[in-house]
Amino acid sequence: MGREVRVAMENGAFGISSALIYPPSSFQTTSDLVTLAKVAAQCDGFYATHMRDEAEGLVQAIEEAIEIGEKGGVKVEIFHLKAGYAPGWGKLMPQAVAAINAARARGVDVAADIYPYTAGGTGLEVIAPSWVWADGIQKGIERLRDPKLRERMKKEVAAGSMPGWSNLVHASGGFANVRLANGFSEKYRPYHGQSLAEIGAALNRDPADVAWDILLEGLPNRSVALYFMMSEQDIETALKQPWTSIGSDAAASETFGEMDALGLPHPRAYGTFPRIIAEYVKRRPVLSLEDAVRKMTGWPAQRMGLSDRGLIRDGMRADIVVFDLDKLDDVASWDRPMAPPTGIETVIVNGVVTLADGAYSGAKAGAVLRHECAARARP
Repeated sequence: MGREVRVAMENGAFGISSALIYPPSSFQTTSDLVTLAKVAAQCDGFYATHMRDEAEGLVQAIEEAIEIGEKGGVKVEIFHLKAGYAPGWGKLMPQAVAAINAARARGVDVAADIYPYTAGGTGLEVIAPSWVWADGIQKGIERLRDPKLRERMKKEVAAGSMPGWSNLVHASGGFANVRLANGFSEKYRPYHGQSLAEIGAALNRDPADVAWDILLEGLPNRSVALYFMMSEQDIETALKQPWTSIGSDAAASETFGEMDALGLPHPRAYGTFPRIIAEYVKRRPVLSLEDAVRKMTGWPAQRMGLSDRGLIRDGMRADIVVFDLDKLDDVASWDRPMAPPTGIETVIVNGVVTLADGAYSGAKAGAVLRHECAARARP
């Protein structure tokens, strides 16, 4: 794995990433990740992580990420920082911020990105305990079809999180706060937008059985749900930190106005960046306009080492979004997740006008971004 990391870094990768909340990544050890981070460190790379726990064990997960960064000698980026645990709203996020600030104070280069929504979006497979998937996907599917194993699984879902598994149903406060987004089947299409508790009541089924039935019915696609785990208070706390940047955590859409490539209808795909200004600058005095723009441009470019981007200055790449502050609004909502924003009329990419008068120009001026290590590796 270390050899693979070196090859990737020499070809332009910016570092390594982990998704420790999902099997099989959840079985990775801290020491293994430190070892791989040390390889990325030779090219001044990142350790970027979807942490092991974003719920009750949030602070411990942050400490693990920081430990990997310190011992591996790499920068740490925490993906979509959240306090996704209803019983801990107002408590966990200040503790998380304190842990990150303490690490930064002693010289660890750690920061985080965030999206401005109270629900995350991910697959229904996370509702099953991690041991279900310990022997691979096919074995996991067999286990989901086993009625006896389902009874064990339902007891564990009801009991809360356990070592090696972050229980997102528990973190959301129950099945009433987990909403089916896309079941990838005609059978369950009428239930899109309803909570698993509502669907269970309509079908006279246990909500956990409903989740796993939908998962199996939708194969080979990955059925997805919205997990309402976060509070606006905690989002504001995170946004106010100077080291947070903005990331949508969404895939791109092949056709404008349609669902992203993951098949996940979440308003973050169309609304994240305009929402930062519309909601947290205009409607609420959480950020100044200048700081909001910095979090979406200069700061992430600086973090990534992209010295020719992120600012409007002579000699920089001309990546520019022109918007009307009065008209700028995020229209995308839970009920209309693919609604495009208003107030953005012109977008310039690498000096080429790509959106003009609100219409796509046909230009394709984007460029592959490679880490500086790629240039150093070539003779």
